[in-house]
Amino acid sequence: MQFAFPPAPQASLPIVDSTDRFPVHRIYCVGRNYAEHAKEMGFTGREAPFFFMKPADAVVAPTGDAPVQMPYPSLTSNLHHEIELVVAIGKGGKNIPASEAFAHIWGYAVGLDMTRRDLQNEMKKQGRPWCIGKAFEYSAPIGPVTPAAQAGDIEQADIWLQVNSQDRQRSQIGQLIWNIAETIEHLSQAWELQPGDLIMTGTPEGVGAVQVGDLLEGGVTGLTALRVSITA
Repeated sequence: MQFAFPPAPQASLPIVDSTDRFPVHRIYCVGRNYAEHAKEMGFTGREAPFFFMKPADAVVAPTGDAPVQMPYPSLTSNLHHEIELVVAIGKGGKNIPASEAFAHIWGYAVGLDMTRRDLQNEMKKQGRPWCIGKAFEYSAPIGPVTPAAQAGDIEQADIWLQVNSQDRQRSQIGQLIWNIAETIEHLSQAWELQPGDLIMTGTPEGVGAVQVGDLLEGGVTGLTALRVSITA
């Protein structure tokens, strides 16, 4: 196949204890999927899940042991962290029942849904899409993927984030409003999932702003932790 110019490299993530890479197809994000976070955003109750997307090349992955370098983005003065469990799909499908959802999961990772909150809020006020607040370059720092069989009891895992060694977010995956299987069921009714898809499952309460020079350290029990440095 002849291209007019060289295509961009395939977005991918490292895999724990492997030299292979996990190729990223799409990134789906679940909005307001922890009750306490929904409350801090001004919502209550178990509303039907809703989804937004980030481009695959929004992924920024670690190389070696150094923190991921995330440049502070343009047009914002209110960049927020949102720590999330990321589900990596290995087997595609449409209309997947919750009872079969785990058969479609390849593995799990720790991720951050970085958000230009001021821009997102302005789009909400105007009834416009959030893309400018959510889908910018480097907006999806994600750590290495752990194969599902090595991840332990992920539904009982703790999830946490510290900024400059101070707790910001801390909860349990069991506090998801829509659990992992239910999320896959709902998502696959709207899109046909493909191998390489990532699902960012939602963030717990405690989201807040970060500044240039901050070090973010987040984790989910049983998975490789994620470290992100906010750079100028």
